[in-house]
Parts: sequence; C-alpha cells; structure tokens
Amino acid sequence: MRTDLKSAARLLLERDDIVILTHQNPDGDTLGCAFALYYALTAHGKRVRVENEKAIPKKYSFMYENYTYTDFEPGCVVAVDIASTSLFGNGMDRYIGKVDLCIDHHKSNTDYADKTLLNCSVAAACEIVYDIILEMDGDISNEALLCVYTGVSTDCGCFKYSNTTAKAHDIAALAIDRHIDVYKVNQAMFESKSRAQLDIERIALQNLEFYHGGRCAAIVVTYELLKKTGAEESDLDALPAMTRQIQGVEVGVVIKEREKGEFKVSMRTGKHPDASVICSEFGGGGHAGAAGCTIYGEADDVLSKVIETVGRYI
Repeated sequence: MRTDLKSAARLLLERDDIVILTHQNPDGDTLGCAFALYYALTAHGKRVRVENEKAIPKKYSFMYENYTYTDFEPGCVVAVDIASTSLFGNGMDRYIGKVDLCIDHHKSNTDYADKTLLNCSVAAACEIVYDIILEMDGDISNEALLCVYTGVSTDCGCFKYSNTTAKAHDIAALAIDRHIDVYKVNQAMFESKSRAQLDIERIALQNLEFYHGGRCAAIVVTYELLKKTGAEESDLDALPAMTRQIQGVEVGVVIKEREKGEFKVSMRTGKHPDASVICSEFGGGGHAGAAGCTIYGEADDVLSKVIETVGRYI
C-alpha cells in the first residue's frame, strides 16, 4: 500500500528496534539513506541497525565512522532504495514479506512492502529521506546531511546527469553552508581510484565490444577476472557510465559475474531507449537511463540474450 511523507515519518517515530535494509552491491544512495536514517532515529533514542548482503565497500567508510552495530529482534523493517526483493541479495530472503516500510524512487518498485513511500521524480532516494527527517525533526543533523549529500551526488553523477533536480542542488547548498566537507565526499566518490580499480577498468575496456552498428557497447567481467585483479564489485561502479560516454553509443552494458553462473547486468542509456523497460524483460528494473537485472547461466549465453533484447529497442 502506498503511503505519504507524514505517515512514513509517524511510523518511524512510533516504532523501535528498526532494521534498515540496503540493496545488494550497495551504492551511495542506498547507504546514504540508511545511515542518515540511522543517525536521525538513534538521536530519538531508538535502537537501529543497517543490514545488507555483504560488507560495505571501504570507500563509504566516512558515512559509518560513528555507526554501532546493535543486535536485537526486529520490531520494524525498512527498505531504502530497493525496488524489488530480488535486490535484497543472498542471505537476506528472511526479510521477504516482513518489510514494514519501503522508501524508494524507482518506477519499477513492486510494492513488496506493507507501506511504500515512492517518489519517482527525485534524483535519489536520499531526497525522500531528507524530507522524512525534516518531517520528524524540523531540521537535519550535519552527520545525517553528509549521508544525504553522498546519496544525492552519487545518484546524479555529481550533478551532471539529466535526473538532477533543483532540490538536489538545494541539498548541496545546505551542506556547503553547514561547512560539511563535500570536497572529501567528491574526492572519494568521483576522483579517487585504487590500483585494483584501475587494473580492472583497463582490462575490462580492452574487452569492450560493439553491437548493432556501434549503438550498443558491452563489457563482460567474469568472476575469475575479479579475483585475478583483486578488485571488489564496487570497483566496477564507473564502468556502465563509461560505456555510454562513447560517441554513437545509445546503450551501454556491463555484465559482471557476482558468483559462478550469476550475472549482474548494469545498463545505461541516453534519452532513448528506456533501460528499465529492457531490464524488466529479465525481471529487473530501475530508471529510464540507468537500470539493472540479474541473469543466471553461462557468460556467452547471458551476453547473447542481453544484446538480442537490446536490439529490439534501438
């Protein structure tokens, strides 16, 4: 059932022992939502913890420096920036059917939660969390604002993508006015790369292939390649956007093998076609310009299926 901002804020204030779920392969938006809510709700004396499939990438450590894990039986489960339970990841299926509130901005949201606060017009789910915190408290702490800024800036490509809203800039302006170190965030998110990330990007780009007359560019990154370079999944985050930066490319695709036989597909498009529509054919979704899905099988077969499907839309 869909809910509104006031009802969502009231639910969070009325409940305790809150578990906040982030999606698999967590990014700045899902983590920004989770930790902003953590800081806001613990300030109300509530017990809160953040859960996800795997360890959080170290590059986001500035958001959880003051986070303390607390073990308790969940009294309320909140999912942030998660359109479908298929994005919970391995080992998180115990929460399927138990999500009390979902806060999201994906039009592909499947309404799996008891209550869903959905706004598809925002740049990032962190914009919604920002509004919830203001509804609860009338203000936002610097600690929570740092997390919100991270989510907004990463989901709109440091304010370069077409999904960037005026409100996204307003949040950035507030962060600057509060003397929050946005430079540190921007350095960590957009201007710093590990040697492992450079290695995996170099090798991946060497394996890039063009399809459909150069209108589609695709890269396959196998599990063995990840292990060989010592790269983490998060080291591949920049690759989908890089495929779309090539002149003439309308659809950029990165297919990465998360585990043997399990492939995560990340797709980026321009104004056309709709990436979420293409990915929905494989049970995925997302935004018009950025979407994803998971496909099981052999690398060559997965690539063939994706390229064939893309060809029907361009």
